[in-house]
Amino acid sequence: MTLRKATLSELPVIWEILQQAIAQRKQEGSMQWQNGYPNPQVIQEDIAQGYGYVLVEDEMIIAYSAIIFGVESAYNDIIGQWLTHGDYVVVHRVATANAVKGRGVGTHLLNLIADLCITKKVFSIKIDTNFDNKQMLRILEKLGYTYCGEVFLAGASRMAYEKVLLTV
Repeated sequence: MTLRKATLSELPVIWEILQQAIAQRKQEGSMQWQNGYPNPQVIQEDIAQGYGYVLVEDEMIIAYSAIIFGVESAYNDIIGQWLTHGDYVVVHRVATANAVKGRGVGTHLLNLIADLCITKKVFSIKIDTNFDNKQMLRILEKLGYTYCGEVFLAGASRMAYEKVLLTV
């Protein structure tokens, strides 16, 4: 499996994967991603800004994520406290294809994102998720992310996590 930047021509495949994730969240009774977000325009903007990444296996896209080397303004107002206060990477819109569910693809994706961060000399990953996103919460716990508090995005409370990749 390889992680690489997405291209605009891949938008239909990425959108299909996200629609599968949106449907799964709905089936689980979650309100996350049930209000028209994310949508193709958001993904197009991710790709145009260089944030959109795909996980590829045997030339097939099996997962998508926005990986932002920069600041998430909503993270400035955390109810709690981040572990670090320097440069960080934000991970948003993580979704894996239904065809690969149960194979640890989400875990592998986050591990490859950590590798990418290290190569770019950014040693903190910050991520948020809905309180009822059990799969993502399990992955974050398994990979050693630390719960730091709550942030608010699009008017909703999210659980905020950070992982420090290297300490100086």
